[in-house]
Amino acid sequence: MTQLAYDRLAATAVSSDPFRHIIVPEFVPPGALARVVADLPPLERRGSFPIGSLRFGPAAALLMEELEGPRFRQAIADTFSLNLDDAPTMLTLRGASTERDGLIHRDSDAKRVTVLLYLNPASAAWTRHEGCLRLLRKPDDLDDFAVEVPPADGTLLVFPNAANAWHGHKTFIGRRYVVQLNYMTTDAAARSELRRHRFSALVKRLTQAA
Repeated sequence: MTQLAYDRLAATAVSSDPFRHIIVPEFVPPGALARVVADLPPLERRGSFPIGSLRFGPAAALLMEELEGPRFRQAIADTFSLNLDDAPTMLTLRGASTERDGLIHRDSDAKRVTVLLYLNPASAAWTRHEGCLRLLRKPDDLDDFAVEVPPADGTLLVFPNAANAWHGHKTFIGRRYVVQLNYMTTDAAARSELRRHRFSALVKRLTQAA
């Protein structure tokens, strides 16, 4: 099991500005983070890659397994007073950011909870606010934000989906690893999205094997 700072998660209060969320710095502690990053695949293309379509070294593989496991699920459920027992999961990895990324959006209604785990070292780009996720008060103003999250140092960001859960970031071009875990609804829309990602995983495995 990958060492994760569950104590930090349990001690973090839920903020409601601009919508319910938690931010846990160094949820992946520095020593463990270095091992995980060394075991990540070198993604050069933009987009979210289903975990099943990728090959990981042992430390990164253990992290992915832990994120989909019962302890983490229960910790998120307890934090937001949710019942996630029957929620299907969708786990993806992004590794490359382009000028097409970071547009303001809210997640689809098929997603109940979004978990973002940032696996990047400190960078001058983050101090320039490039690629730092902003939790927004409006759907049309990237500069009207309550919180800005640098995508670095094993930081965990979690928020239940909501009608006002708008987010986005300033353009960053380059390596930007983020694990996204979604707890899904159990309706037809969620089943369709899960099928789409499973099909995408199959296609990407076949493409890598070719």
